[in-house]
Amino acid sequence: MNALFKFAALGLLLPASVVPLAAQQNYFTNWPMGDSPQEVGKRVAEHFVTSPHQGKTTIVYSEVGTWYGGLTFAQLTHDDKLRDELIQRFQSVMPDGSEADRIPRRDHVDDSIFGTVPLQIYMETKDKKYLDFGLTFADRQWQDPLPDGLSHETRYWIDDMYMLTILQLEAYRATGDRKYLDRDAKEMVAYLDKLQQPNGLFYHAPDVPFFWGRGDGWVAAGMAEMLSSLPADHPQRARILASYRLMMAALLKYQAADGMWRQLIDKPESWEESSSSGMFTFALITGVKNGWLDAATYGPAARKAWIALVGFVDQNDNVTNVCEGTNKFNSEEYYLERPRRTGDFHGQETVLWAASALLR
Repeated sequence: MNALFKFAALGLLLPASVVPLAAQQNYFTNWPMGDSPQEVGKRVAEHFVTSPHQGKTTIVYSEVGTWYGGLTFAQLTHDDKLRDELIQRFQSVMPDGSEADRIPRRDHVDDSIFGTVPLQIYMETKDKKYLDFGLTFADRQWQDPLPDGLSHETRYWIDDMYMLTILQLEAYRATGDRKYLDRDAKEMVAYLDKLQQPNGLFYHAPDVPFFWGRGDGWVAAGMAEMLSSLPADHPQRARILASYRLMMAALLKYQAADGMWRQLIDKPESWEESSSSGMFTFALITGVKNGWLDAATYGPAARKAWIALVGFVDQNDNVTNVCEGTNKFNSEEYYLERPRRTGDFHGQETVLWAASALLR
């Protein structure tokens, strides 16, 4: 283990059962009027059901994330009507559907994540056609792996630590086949070793030394998802949990007074950005609820973050102040001057993830 993380690895494996129920009641109940995860999640999920696709030709990864968030929310709230509407929406982009030409085809993390949705639908319906379809994307991602065993889709952009890992994680959850989990953990540790900085945050890429909000959000959400499924005795769990805790401590430091985070996390002059804030909210809530983080320290921050995030959901159930889709670029101004969108799926998805985390 890298010396940077040795101190953070002490006492890592606290079971979720040690989290006092009172801690969750204190921080994750008694919401201001209209701010409960049940209300906000239902508004955003139902809005997605009737929203047009945002990709010009194919389903984009942010739509996949919103679909996944809607499905998990429907499952947690036992909302069969919402679940069925989300599944019906997906029928058109199945291979025999009317919009089959929208199925992403590139051998690339941004396209492969598409398999996450049919895998989640399979877990909720047990209809094997969704399992078979989803696994084609998960298995393709590890065809012809690199000599070190990593996916050939590896590119060392921090975005990948959600977009690549969630697909393999869902394949593991759907099948119970450990190969998906092991390759996923190996991939994540490789990225952690290369991109996490001593302050706990992550550069967008090795050659782009900026702490871009949503980029770091992908990592935070990806680590929280993975830790939720990694067994206590998994050889990579301690390493990932150490990095997760180091990052959460940094996020606590950089959280704005109102509960949000900024487009460039460490730049107080930069604008408050909702998609990154939603991802960090999801990661913090998940950590407090599972006992990975001290509830007294992180519970208030997670609660404040959720309430602040809800404030960016407008009267039309669109999330505001969402950074436009962003490539890596070695310029601070590039990140600071990115356009801000309303209703972009990059923002919609993170509200659903955070709402689901609160309901677990």
